[in-house]
Amino acid sequence: MEGNYSESSTGGGSSFAVEFEKLLKERSESFRPGKVVRGTVVGINKDYITVDIGFKTDGIIRAQEFHDAEGNTLAKLGEVLDVFIISLENESGQLLLSKEKAEQKRVWEYVEDIYKKNGTIKGVVVQKVKGGLQVDIGIPAFLPGSQIDIRPQRNLDKFIGQTFEFKVLKITRDKGNIVLSRRAVLMNEREEHRSATLKVLAEGVVMEGTVKNITDFGAFVDLGGIDGLLHISDITWGRINHPSEKLSVGQVVPVVVLKYEPDRERVSLGMKQLKADPWLAVHERFPVGSRVKGKVMTVTDYGAFLELEEGVEGLIHVSEMSWSKKNKNPSKIVTQGEQIEAVVLGIDADAQRISLGMKQLLPNPWDQLRERHPIGSRVTGKVRSITDFGIFIGVDDGIDGLVHVSDFSWTKRIKDPKEIQSMFKKGDDVEAVVLDINAEDERLSLGIKQLSEDPWGQLSQRYPVGSRVKGKITSITDFGVFIEIEDGIEGLVHNSQLGIDKGEDVAAAFPIGNVIESEVVNVDRDERRISLSVKALKRRDEKEELAEYMEDASSPMTFGDLLRQKMDSGDK
Repeated sequence: MEGNYSESSTGGGSSFAVEFEKLLKERSESFRPGKVVRGTVVGINKDYITVDIGFKTDGIIRAQEFHDAEGNTLAKLGEVLDVFIISLENESGQLLLSKEKAEQKRVWEYVEDIYKKNGTIKGVVVQKVKGGLQVDIGIPAFLPGSQIDIRPQRNLDKFIGQTFEFKVLKITRDKGNIVLSRRAVLMNEREEHRSATLKVLAEGVVMEGTVKNITDFGAFVDLGGIDGLLHISDITWGRINHPSEKLSVGQVVPVVVLKYEPDRERVSLGMKQLKADPWLAVHERFPVGSRVKGKVMTVTDYGAFLELEEGVEGLIHVSEMSWSKKNKNPSKIVTQGEQIEAVVLGIDADAQRISLGMKQLLPNPWDQLRERHPIGSRVTGKVRSITDFGIFIGVDDGIDGLVHVSDFSWTKRIKDPKEIQSMFKKGDDVEAVVLDINAEDERLSLGIKQLSEDPWGQLSQRYPVGSRVKGKITSITDFGVFIEIEDGIEGLVHNSQLGIDKGEDVAAAFPIGNVIESEVVNVDRDERRISLSVKALKRRDEKEELAEYMEDASSPMTFGDLLRQKMDSGDK
């Protein structure tokens, strides 16, 4: 029995040992370094968290792995969590565990699974690093600069803190490297959108798009995988100097497809076409003669453009800004951005032009000029400008009157424009008489000579026909000689009245500056001409001598006596 018992006991013990050894082996395989197991928090202190994983001893985890941003320990007694076995027994015989490494291992396994399935993973951009960005996907990953976006990006700071979907491009687990791509995700999305867009893209279709880029000539709008050009002329019915005045990058805008070329995948877009052309009924909204208000959009040398509504502008020409004829720069009258009032003067809807006026809102000084300065009245003003044909005198604010050179003097003739410069200076106070007012053409005629009586009115009395006059030779012309018989009054001795032989030199016979006598032949007051004759005076003198002779012939004196008398006097 003992033998049997012994054998039985020995056999049973051997079987038990085998089973026990097998159990230990299985447990040892479950608890080996690098394996992730479940455990329960059984102790907490400031340095370590104690976790029971069912091993022969409890394991410890550094308390720092449970700290939040403020340094508070988040571990709780009884909490069940996954832990990573670092070492079954360190130098002190302790089981070393890690919560962070367990999480990292789980993430690595998840990332590897995503990589195999060609899927995507979410991550947060943490910071800039050399060559790109660092992304937190549970473990650090690298996002190269070339994989950040479809287009090259210079400002990487704007991505920090943002969450995106990424594709895993490469994994090197032994080196701990993960390379991501956001560009691949965007390209895939773009292709999906592109397919959807192509199904509906056609001329006349209204779509929504996102402004991707702005240039001087327009903006490129992403319709969903396909870009279209929105030209600056098709953004608004109004006038803009740059597309950025109406659009900004990233803005979602409604557009209509104006033209689509499938073979070249070229799309032309429009925004203003979504609204009616404002010029179609412009006459109804802005009838001629009506008062309008608008914003000064542009100021030029020749006027200012006023925006009456989006797409409708009118021009206020500089001549319609003030009643004054004095040229003023429009920038001194209106400023860009200013709200002003004007009057509609004319509309050309076909040419899309509206003429506006500002001065029409003010009283016309020409309408009141006749009342203030009737014809014949005297006015005084300063010389504003001097020309070859006269001078302009400022009469009222904005009104200048012209004194023509012919109205300077009754008698003096201006032969050289330089004489005017010697007679008047800019700024001189000059008195004149109002001769004529033409309000329609805005012309005011003045005269200076009219301040005194016209000497030609009495000239015929002072110089009757047949009277003898003396004068200085002032000039010689092809048709005669001019003689000044008094200050400012000249008479003409025609060549036929010079009394010289044919072919004789006129200049030699009548040197300029000599004083000669002549006879008044005619006085034309209207034409202001005096005709003189040297020839007629000679004839008259001869007749008087003959008459005197005939009178002497009737006396007792003999012919011999008369001859001796003449010889004695030197006459031949």
